[in-house]
Amino acid sequence: MRTNKQCNKITIALIQQSYVFSSINTIQQTQCTQNLEVWQHELSIQMKQKTKQAIQEASKNAELILLQELHTTQYFCQSEETKYLTFAQDFKDNIAFFGAIAQECNIVLVTSLFEQRAAGLYHNTAVVFEKDGSIAGKYRKMHIPDDPQFYEKFYFTQGDLGFQPIPTSVGNLGVLICWDQWFPEAARIMALHGADILIYPTAIGWFDSDNEAEKKRQLDAWQTIQRGHAIANGLPLASINRVGFEPNLALQEQGIRFFGNSFVCGPQGEILAQASNDKEEILYATIDFNRTKEVRDIWPFFRDRRIEHYHTLLKLYGN
Repeated sequence: MRTNKQCNKITIALIQQSYVFSSINTIQQTQCTQNLEVWQHELSIQMKQKTKQAIQEASKNAELILLQELHTTQYFCQSEETKYLTFAQDFKDNIAFFGAIAQECNIVLVTSLFEQRAAGLYHNTAVVFEKDGSIAGKYRKMHIPDDPQFYEKFYFTQGDLGFQPIPTSVGNLGVLICWDQWFPEAARIMALHGADILIYPTAIGWFDSDNEAEKKRQLDAWQTIQRGHAIANGLPLASINRVGFEPNLALQEQGIRFFGNSFVCGPQGEILAQASNDKEEILYATIDFNRTKEVRDIWPFFRDRRIEHYHTLLKLYGN
């Protein structure tokens, strides 16, 4: 938990962005080959510069800045193609780039990067930078989905760093990534290890073929389960999503419409700030860490846990 030397209130900023596909034309998008195209590298460079400008703006008002999942590239997991593994070779360069920004802006920065750990071994990795640009810690995504147009198992190895909060000058950050948000065990373990806030860089959206009722159910479920994590653990929570349509470059008639709605909630699940479902924006919220003790004192869920009867949680199913 937080020390007495740390401020009890901080302002955070969630940067909700769309990818820079609008800077290329349709002809270029259809000119896809087995190797990663030059224009895809160029888009990634443009996206990093766009994100840098947003961080610089957000740093005028916030000391903790949060970025969405895999923010340096398009969401390439819509198809299974080895050429996209090339993006992971930029991991060290991306660390240098975002570390320099954190130092320049004097902020704690939560990034989400594609890591090449070794030949054939890749991770979806959150890297947290301290205000001096040093690496405070990292988290490798533990739960990896494999659903239509979310083919992440093709690209990412399951994380091996466990669920450990990352100590920073603004508090202990319980950083998890996207699919992790559907698993209450991950949030609980982060809380038990002393996280001050739960943070979820995210890439989730609709298919245009979904009807409006289904879209509403998906959005409500996504927000409800995360607000439940905040309530169950008496912690504030921030979820940062992509926004806008990204085509499936392998199948031009398909794509994902990332639904934004990035949000921050308090330890009783109360919404403190929420973004739109179709616009880029910087979302600000003030986090009062005193609220965690106040809420846990009146809702002592940790006190009443029956840990001696939770053995089934260590099994895949049943007895």
